[in-house]
Amino acid sequence: AQGTYVAGQHVDHWGCVWKNIRHGLEAMVVGHPVPTREAVHRLRPPAELLGRLPHGFMYLRLGDLRGFDALMLDFAEEPPELQMLIDTVLEYNLRELEAILANAQGPMLYFGDDLGMQTSLPISPAKWRKFLKPCYAALYGRCRAAGYAVYMHSDGHIVEIIPDLVECGVNVINPQVRANGLERLAEVCKGVVCVDLDLDRQLFPFATPAEIDAHVRQAVQVLGGPQGGLWLKAECGPDVPLENIEAICTALERYRGYYR
Repeated sequence: AQGTYVAGQHVDHWGCVWKNIRHGLEAMVVGHPVPTREAVHRLRPPAELLGRLPHGFMYLRLGDLRGFDALMLDFAEEPPELQMLIDTVLEYNLRELEAILANAQGPMLYFGDDLGMQTSLPISPAKWRKFLKPCYAALYGRCRAAGYAVYMHSDGHIVEIIPDLVECGVNVINPQVRANGLERLAEVCKGVVCVDLDLDRQLFPFATPAEIDAHVRQAVQVLGGPQGGLWLKAECGPDVPLENIEAICTALERYRGYYR
């Protein structure tokens, strides 16, 4: 485990303070370097480039800098500092992307930014389209223009804006099944964009092996088809029993070619 997966505190190159209470799990930001709108005017992006865009590179970065409550007020009130902050982060990300493209290999570039909450977006789809969609369009459009396909991971409820992400250039979307629902995902994704489905990690610790088998089978029935376009992903935390992990692996093998 490296970076934010190491126990303890560290400060990233934006000045955000991360805290992790257990080695191997993800940290969270507990110190926000831009706590006021006045501070936005003094914010300068890092001079150094990482040569990568880490998870949470755009929307989550705004919250890391401002703090969630402050950022939500910014989206509600739309002060000029909101667009200033977005522009600063986007400009830096575009510079990082150019460094990535200069050394990229393979057909696809991978991005991760958690845009959703458990049952909704944190802001309205209209505000997301006004303030954030142009950012992803700029970044992913640059990737597509350079000849690369775009993979995007996003935790949370994002089903309303998946068509927008496709318009921005996403070729493969990695959504969570519980937060979005299989039927809704099928409505907006099937035949339109490849789905790398994040199977129900909130189910895994508590389900029986038979329930896990049924869950994987249903996912393939609803989203799968002879034309392809479905990948499956299972993330297991330390609270998932070994027999359930075995059931997940067995089900993935059993239904890998099944779609009816």
